[in-house]
Amino acid sequence: MENYVVIDLEMTGLHPKEDAILEVGAVKIRGKKIIDTLGFFVNAGRTLSETVTGLTGITQQMADGGCLPAEAIRRAAEFTEGEILVGHNVIFDYSFLKQLAVNERIPFERQAVDTLKLARKFLTLPEKKNLDSLCDCFGITREKRHRAFEDALATWKLYERMEEMFLEGNEDAFEPKPLQYKPKRQTSATPAQKKRLKELADYHKIDLAVDLETITRSEASRTADKIMAKYGRIPK
Repeated sequence: MENYVVIDLEMTGLHPKEDAILEVGAVKIRGKKIIDTLGFFVNAGRTLSETVTGLTGITQQMADGGCLPAEAIRRAAEFTEGEILVGHNVIFDYSFLKQLAVNERIPFERQAVDTLKLARKFLTLPEKKNLDSLCDCFGITREKRHRAFEDALATWKLYERMEEMFLEGNEDAFEPKPLQYKPKRQTSATPAQKKRLKELADYHKIDLAVDLETITRSEASRTADKIMAKYGRIPK
């Protein structure tokens, strides 16, 4: 495959409906060479956990300085328009982008080749097929692990290596396939929900880990439930 875009994201968690994109990284390939790149932080509108910062190195200040989610999906959609995607467990990254696209009413349908599926099909070792293990196996170096742009670069090198080794006679395995993920559109929290959250935070004297200006209706409901489960309801 000569022309494609390799993409990788960093997120606050594992669930597109509950968690958010923190960083987008991508490289555009033409004739096995990089002709363009994309990399930026996304303001998730929430307080980052120590676990996320420890894993990615993305600080609260870095995230807060990023673009808003609506701008993030517009930039990602423009960069990947008409392109075949390549990614490691690419449906995971796509699900987060697709959720944002649905929220913003932006068409976003893509085909992709998944390096994780290729690794599982053709490689016995390493036993673990995550990007870290495969990079170690193939001697692919990264300046920073679990950062979107560096991981996109590593995935590109991994794809090229596996294509060199396994493409001949296995062309079907390298054919792009449509990505299938159908999320429901998330809407903004109602004024009543925002008021309720603020009252809960004020009463229990806690800092909200979410931004009331950008919080969705479902997120507001989950956050309120978590606060009441941990601290209790406001007495009537």
